[in-house]
Amino acid sequence: HSSVEYFNINNVTQLSDIERYNFDYSGTSMKALTMKKIIITDMYFSQDDLYKIFADMNITDMTIADSEMIHMLCPSSKSSFRYLNFLKNDLTDFLFRKCDNLAQLETLILQKNKFESLRKVSFMTSHMKSLTYLDMSNNLLRHDGAGVQCQWAESLAELDLSSNQLVDAVFECLPANVQKLSLRNNQISNVPSGVAELKSLEELNLASNRLADLPGCGGFTSLQFLNVEMNSILTPSADFFQSCPRVRELQAGHNPFQCSCELQAFIRLERRSGGKLFGWPAAYVCEYPEG
Repeated sequence: HSSVEYFNINNVTQLSDIERYNFDYSGTSMKALTMKKIIITDMYFSQDDLYKIFADMNITDMTIADSEMIHMLCPSSKSSFRYLNFLKNDLTDFLFRKCDNLAQLETLILQKNKFESLRKVSFMTSHMKSLTYLDMSNNLLRHDGAGVQCQWAESLAELDLSSNQLVDAVFECLPANVQKLSLRNNQISNVPSGVAELKSLEELNLASNRLADLPGCGGFTSLQFLNVEMNSILTPSADFFQSCPRVRELQAGHNPFQCSCELQAFIRLERRSGGKLFGWPAAYVCEYPEG
């Protein structure tokens, strides 16, 4: 209970014993807490006693990063958290399971943790009615499909799933209203047609995957920006021309493109429509037999 509103703690080693303490947060002034690189040497205590202190804070922003945190409790009552950042810890799929008290949370950053199930992550968000941004990059996420249903927060607009272990089946488990999606650096070889209906999707990043062709936009009718850099694309297919009329910016560098009529036509079409191309060779010299 002080006048402190913003409190940052960095590079701290806890030496003394941890004891249970019931704290009354009513009337406190703090708005944001940031803790980074916290080392706890005493392992003989109830984990919940420590996590409860943070979970029940009456603040809007909290960051606990690079601190080997293995869990976090659901707040005991309706929480005022709007921003939570748990970057680079040891959190798993058990985080916030069936937690109904984070209805005001808008931003959740869980980058560089140990999450494995995309389906379980989706159910975690389903209780977060205000969530708009979720960063799950650099985890161990998989989704095998097989008709398994996912349930995301309807408010989720931006999702980062880059640097995981996701394959083509990921398109069966994506938030319906997402506008900006990153699947960079996964193991996706194909974007299945007719699987995902992401009518609000405007930006899609598929760089550093295993694509052999440009994806069609049958399920992405609002797509405007597409990144397919560093894949294995030889030549653009006709399906891309027909199904992606709204794409105005394409990044496709570092692909083993082969000079062909289709590629020449594709480049001319993009330039004529006012679209932007990034990473394409400036000119192609192709020779074809007469006729």
